[in-house]
Amino acid sequence: MSLMGLPLEGLRGYGDLIHFYKLAGLGRPFIDYWVEFPPLFPVLNVFLKQLSGGQEHVYNYLLITILSFAQAGNLVIFGKLALKFFGETKANRIGWIYFAFLLGLSYGWWYFDPIAVFAMLVGLYWLLEGEDGRAGFALAAGILTKWFPALTLAVAWRFRPIRRALLVTVIAIGTTAVVFAILFLLSPEMTLASLTSQISKGSWETVWALLDGNLSTGNFGSVWQRFDPATASLPQGNPPVVPPVLMLALFLGLGGWLFSRMKDRSDRSAISFLGLTWSIFLLWSPGWSPQWILYLLPIILLSMPVTRGIGFSLNLIFVSLLEWPILLSRGRFDLLWLPIVIRTMLLVLLAVAFGRVALSRQGEDHLRGVR
Repeated sequence: MSLMGLPLEGLRGYGDLIHFYKLAGLGRPFIDYWVEFPPLFPVLNVFLKQLSGGQEHVYNYLLITILSFAQAGNLVIFGKLALKFFGETKANRIGWIYFAFLLGLSYGWWYFDPIAVFAMLVGLYWLLEGEDGRAGFALAAGILTKWFPALTLAVAWRFRPIRRALLVTVIAIGTTAVVFAILFLLSPEMTLASLTSQISKGSWETVWALLDGNLSTGNFGSVWQRFDPATASLPQGNPPVVPPVLMLALFLGLGGWLFSRMKDRSDRSAISFLGLTWSIFLLWSPGWSPQWILYLLPIILLSMPVTRGIGFSLNLIFVSLLEWPILLSRGRFDLLWLPIVIRTMLLVLLAVAFGRVALSRQGEDHLRGVR
């Protein structure tokens, strides 16, 4: 109804659709220019512009329609997972809650993350169903859209036999490596620049960014810079105060210790363990983008009692909206510290909540919450 009733400017809102359209006009991604995303969406992006005949409004409607179908797919897979874990009553209840969040949260139209969320949820579902080959290819599609679905491989290594986990990993990482190898053969400079662009971005919108004095977003410069591979490695913002390698070692050590403490092998614990993995990753990450809550919402609702899940979800949504678009779209970078601090506290509490379920024997804490 929103797609039919809202004007195009209302649909585009504060998102990146204008930026995506400009990128699509630069030529062949990874060959003619470098791009900060993995290749699946940039290729789809060019195809949609060609399909639209170069008409921007047609391109926008096509992309928004695809993202709407991706979110519908997320709802379907979420429902299958919910029925797998809970009785029909609770599965229906949290399904409607997730549906309401998707309807009300414009991040699902402003950015292409719903495609990667769909791949992550499908990969997780097939992992829990024992369909390891399908899970590997689903996660490969997610990694080739955005890197984050690779975090789901932690679930494979903890909840599947070693041989099966290795199969999932080989398919997911191997498929990704083959695609990038082909791109590297076609255009080594632009492919290498695309891979290194995120490393040079520095810190943004996190506590690490506050320490570094980087009060900015994670956006790159002009799209025209992408024709020069040297611009991808130009440092942005201030250098890190805390060495990233040191923090990576500390958080990997924490993750490894928690990995070894896992007692329960149930499907519910697998969801909580994925949430714990995400929480640790986001606390370590030098950057944050508000639309990343799209990855957290289904995990929160599937792994926590209903009231607690709604509480965490709404708090994360409100803090994210406070950050973007309320503050940053109005140029209030001086107040960026407020949502950063609140969000970091929420991520710490999330890690504790996920950890209580994931580390408990037979999910006892979670079961008590469900009852």
